[in-house]
Amino acid sequence: MAVHLIIDGYNLIRQSPELLAQEAQDLAWGREALLEKLAAYRRLKPHPITVVFDGWEGGEFMGNRDRFQGILILYSRRGEKADAVIKRLAEQERERALIVTSDREIADYALRQGAAVLCAAEFILRLEFAESGDLSEESDEMEDPGSRTRKKGPAHRASKKIRRRRQRLKKI
Repeated sequence: MAVHLIIDGYNLIRQSPELLAQEAQDLAWGREALLEKLAAYRRLKPHPITVVFDGWEGGEFMGNRDRFQGILILYSRRGEKADAVIKRLAEQERERALIVTSDREIADYALRQGAAVLCAAEFILRLEFAESGDLSEESDEMEDPGSRTRKKGPAHRASKKIRRRRQRLKKI
């Protein structure tokens, strides 16, 4: 089963000092810098990626869609926040979805829908490894600390929910 990355665009930008500096100069530059990083990541890990941005204040009535190097870009419609779009996608994709956000409300909702969640800061590290062109180093550093147990057997086995999350995170 392929993992569908659903990214809270502005949330991710604001968790990265580099992207935040770009956004401070111009909002569009921040978005473009993020999309370039995601495109580099996608070349190494060709998962479906959807990035959601707020368009609720200045957006169109119907919302807006765009594509950039295989990445689907969604802007929420006027009067709707990106959070609502991300929640809707998490509900549709359920176990296939991996939501990248540091927004606790979105993360909790996504987890209730069966989606996996990765905080923005953790995903930024993965993007940096992708920029260097090597995600192999990252696997040791990004390993879940709870998975380093030496004990074996069913009494020490992680819950099914945690095992599924680890399995999805290994794919990205």
